Amino acid sequence: MNRNREIAALFNQAADVLALLEENAFRVLGMRKVGRVLEELPEDAAVLATSGRLEETPGIGRHSAERIREYLRTGHICEFEQWASQIPAGVLQMMAISSVGVKTAHLLWREGGITSIEALQKALQTDTLPELKGLGTKKKLRILQNLEFMQAGAQRIGIGWALPLAKEYCQRLEPVAGVSQVQYCGSLRRGKETVGDIDILICAEASVAPAIAKTLENHPQTTEILAAGATKISLRTKIGLQLDFRIVPAASWGAALQYFTGSKEHNVRVRELAVKKGYKLNEWGLFQGQNRIAGETEEGIYDVLELAWLPPEMREDKGEVELAAAMFRVRQQRAPDWADPRLEFLGRNIPPLWPTLEATDIRGDLHLHTTASDGTASLEDMVAAAKRRGYQYIAITDHSKSQIQANGLKVPRLLEHIAAIAALAKTVKGMTVLAGSEVDILADGSLDYPDDVLEQLDWVVASPHSALTQEAEAATDRLIRAASHPLVDVLGHPTGRLIAGRRGLEPEMGRVVSAAARGGVAIEINANEMRLDLRDAHAHLAVQTGVPLCINTDAHSAEQMDQLIYGILTARRAWAQPENVLNTWPIEKIRQWQRQRRCESKAAKSV
Repeated sequence: MNRNREIAALFNQAADVLALLEENAFRVLGMRKVGRVLEELPEDAAVLATSGRLEETPGIGRHSAERIREYLRTGHICEFEQWASQIPAGVLQMMAISSVGVKTAHLLWREGGITSIEALQKALQTDTLPELKGLGTKKKLRILQNLEFMQAGAQRIGIGWALPLAKEYCQRLEPVAGVSQVQYCGSLRRGKETVGDIDILICAEASVAPAIAKTLENHPQTTEILAAGATKISLRTKIGLQLDFRIVPAASWGAALQYFTGSKEHNVRVRELAVKKGYKLNEWGLFQGQNRIAGETEEGIYDVLELAWLPPEMREDKGEVELAAAMFRVRQQRAPDWADPRLEFLGRNIPPLWPTLEATDIRGDLHLHTTASDGTASLEDMVAAAKRRGYQYIAITDHSKSQIQANGLKVPRLLEHIAAIAALAKTVKGMTVLAGSEVDILADGSLDYPDDVLEQLDWVVASPHSALTQEAEAATDRLIRAASHPLVDVLGHPTGRLIAGRRGLEPEMGRVVSAAARGGVAIEINANEMRLDLRDAHAHLAVQTGVPLCINTDAHSAEQMDQLIYGILTARRAWAQPENVLNTWPIEKIRQWQRQRRCESKAAKSV
C-alpha cells in the first residue's frame, strides 16, 4: 500500500516539533513543504526511493530523501525522534485539538505547565488553568468544546483512510486460488463518513482459509493477526483499525452481503418483512422451512420479498424499504397501494429501478484552487488534470481577499487572474473553463467582494471560513443572507466543519435550505475527505426540497480531484439521483439556470 501519507505525517509532526522548540522558521516551512509534497505525490515514495528518483522530485532534497529511506528501511527517523524527545509527548497530542496551534500549545506548555490532554481537560473543566495572555474565557471554552468533540469521534476513522485501505486488502485477496468474490461491507459499503472497523466478505470454501490468512498476514499494513479460523479472520493494521474477514460459500454470498452491509435498523425491517411473508432470513440465506430459496445474490433475496434492490448507501431505515416496495410494484406494473410521508417529495415519480449516481455522471468540478491562492498546482496543471479526467467544464475558484493566510486575491490580482483564466480557456479544446472565486461569507453574511467585482466572475462559490463558532441563530442568518444573494451560484461547505476535528457552524439547515430554494442557489457537497459538508442528512433535505446539489472536490492539487468519490457516496446516502446534482448537467443547462436566476433576481429588485 502507498505509504506517502504515513511518511508525510512524520514530516508534518517534525515541523510542529521544530516550531514548538522555536527553531528557525525556514526549517519549519521546509518540513511542511516536504509533507505537502508527499501527500500530493502521485507515485509511491517507496518506489521512487528504490529506483533512486526520490531526489529528482521537486520539493524533496537530499537530506529529506535520506530520512525517507531511513524510515522505509527501519520504521524510524532517528533525527526526528531526537527532536521530539525534547518535548513532552502530550504537548504534541494537544495540537490535534482544533484551535490549539503551535502558539497555543507552546503557551500551555511553557507558561501554563500543561503537558497532556488529560491535564488540559481537567484544568479547563475545573477552571484552574493559569491566566495566560491570549487565552481568554472564550478561547478556553472553544478548546474544551473542540476537545470533547474530538474525543467523541476518536474511536472512528475517516472514510478517506478506510476506503483505500479496504480496497487494497480486497485487491490482495482477489488473486488467491479458490476466492471468487471479495467485497467490503458494513458502514464503509454504506458510504458513512467515519467507520469503527471494516468487515470484508470473501466468497470461498472453508478449505481456502489458510491461504487467505497467509495473504493477510503478509500484507504490509497488517501488524497482528487477532484470530484465524475457517470462516473468520481478524487482524489489526498499523493505524490501529481492526479488519474482520468472513468466508462464506457461494450459495450464501448474497445473504451474507446483505446482512453484513446493514444497517442494523434496515436489516431488522427486512427480516420483519420476511417473517410476515412466511420466511426466515439470516446471513446464510432466505429460508422457507428448511429450504433455502434465495441467498446467492442480494437481488434474489429482495426480489422474493417483493422489494427492489437499492444502493447500499440508502439502507438506513429512513423510508428506503417503503420505496423499494413501491418500486417493485411499479416494475410489476402495479400501482403502490399506500403512501408514506417520507416519500412525498418523489410524488408519483417512483422509478422501477433507482438510478444510482456514478462518478461517470459528473461532467465537471466547480470548485478548484491553484497557486494563485493556496493551491499547489498551477492553473495550467489543474486544467490539464481536469482534461485527463474527461471533464466537460471546470471552475477555477481561488480564495477571496479576506483569506490572508490562504493568499486570498485582492481585487487587482483577482482581475488579473480572471484575465489569465479567460486567456487559457480560449486555448482549451472540448472543455469550458470558468473564471470563478470561492468568496468568503463574512460573519454578518455579506460577501468578501462588492457586487461590481462579483459580476465579472463566471462562477461564485460562497463559503464560510472564519467565525465558525457563531451561535446557531447568527450562523443561520449569515448563511440565509448569502443564499439570498443574486450573484451567488453555490453555497460552499456551509458549516465549515472538519470531521472529528472541528464542529463548525451549527445553523438550522431547514431554514438555510429553504432560503437556497427561494434564491435558486445550489448547495455544495464538498467531497474533501475531511469535510463532506453538506453531511448526508442535510443533503437529503436539499433533495427533498428540490435544491440542486453540487459535488465538488475543493481540490488544492490535481491529486485531490480523486476525492470526488467521497462526495458521490454522501449524495447516494442523501438519495440523490443524477438529475439532483447540478454538475451532472450539460454546461448549456447550467448557464441557462444561472441566467434565469439572475434575471429573476433583477426583476424582483426592480418591483
